[in-house]
Amino acid sequence: MAPRPRTVLWFRRDLRLSDHPALAAAARAAGAGGEVVGLFCLDDRLWQSAGTNRRWFLAGCLRALDDATGGRLVVRRGDPARVVPEVAAEAGAAQVFVTEDFGPYGTERDERVEAALATAGGHLCRVGTPYAVPPGEVRTGAGEPYKVFTPFSKAWAAHGWPAPEPTPRSVRWAELPSEGSPEAPPVDAALPDPGEAAAKATARRFWDRYLDAYDEKRDRPDLDATSRLSPYLKWGCIHPRQLLAKLGRSKAEERFRAELCWREFYADVLHHRPDSARRALDPTMASMEVDGPGTAPRFRAWAEGRTGFPIVDAGMRQLLAEGWVHNRVRMLTASFLVKDLHLDWTRGARHFMAHLVDGDLASNQHGWQWVAGTGTDASPWFRVFNPVTQGERFDPDGAYVRRWVPELADVPTRWIHRPWESPDGVPAGYPKPIVDHAEERLEALRRYDVVRGRA
Repeated sequence: MAPRPRTVLWFRRDLRLSDHPALAAAARAAGAGGEVVGLFCLDDRLWQSAGTNRRWFLAGCLRALDDATGGRLVVRRGDPARVVPEVAAEAGAAQVFVTEDFGPYGTERDERVEAALATAGGHLCRVGTPYAVPPGEVRTGAGEPYKVFTPFSKAWAAHGWPAPEPTPRSVRWAELPSEGSPEAPPVDAALPDPGEAAAKATARRFWDRYLDAYDEKRDRPDLDATSRLSPYLKWGCIHPRQLLAKLGRSKAEERFRAELCWREFYADVLHHRPDSARRALDPTMASMEVDGPGTAPRFRAWAEGRTGFPIVDAGMRQLLAEGWVHNRVRMLTASFLVKDLHLDWTRGARHFMAHLVDGDLASNQHGWQWVAGTGTDASPWFRVFNPVTQGERFDPDGAYVRRWVPELADVPTRWIHRPWESPDGVPAGYPKPIVDHAEERLEALRRYDVVRGRA
């Protein structure tokens, strides 16, 4: 009997079976009687550089995907340029289907794999992307990349995106030897359930309970009012198309659509400027004066949530406890590091990536650059978040602070965001502010003025 025709589906940041264009293409190419080899290559370069929380979550996603394929997910460890052609040859498959990767490393890796496959007579077939609109596709009228979010978002919405891809009714998964899903490392953080089923359950929960008030409550870290879908989008357990297809035109739905667009915008920026993952997108800001020697104690106080500013400390403790931080608080904590402590944004970005379960290179790095004033959008350099007034505005009753900073649990609401002004003083065990925000704000603006030639 002749062997069944086979194709290979190389999973990466698309760990699901629904709305998966590359899977649908691989199944069609294999034909009615053919088989698909579901492959995940555990690339040490990516595995070792990922934070422990992301490794734990990825391991869980792979176990869930293995279950979904009837225990036939093939996991091999090594350099993809070696592993992928080996698996294709072992399977007798000439075509390897992938969801296209637009990241700096992913692009280079796929070029190497493509060349290795071609040498062996195979072909790498790129089908679909992790985004609603592929990075690089939305451009200005002059054909240039967008550098400001609002015009990008308008062009992105006007461009549109395809409907979700129907899931193949039946896929015959080939059985090849597998090294098995990697062992999940021990973690201290309380992380979300991994996998496609958990992603869909999280999306349903958000739709049923929180979407209608999203525009009004999304900035409140004291409320459970956001989608919590970012880890699943990071690993492709759910595709943004699946979310966008369900959105209507209410104010809340428009706001959520815009948040999905921010992810696409930052992916587009990184696609055009891969160097911006490590360096200032705006070269004029690269000479910004930052403090260096002797800053380790200040950085440690920030990282451990011991700055004396309650909402900053609450955010940093949430990061350690959950591997996730509310977006408003991400901006606040980043602003404090860059503009109150005058430390380089890359130090904070690395710390976030070490802990975030949803750590995405494009979104994390460019979110930090937006706060630091070195990245996209017009003149954000003068935005210096006041941790006291921001706390009073977005955590008005102090519930968020009390949850993550138990030393302040009994401080009256009037003083919860400025406990040093309380008649009873700062509670025992909690530090006084490590800096004077008003003074450091002026110093931050002075440094920005020097760079911008305004001093």
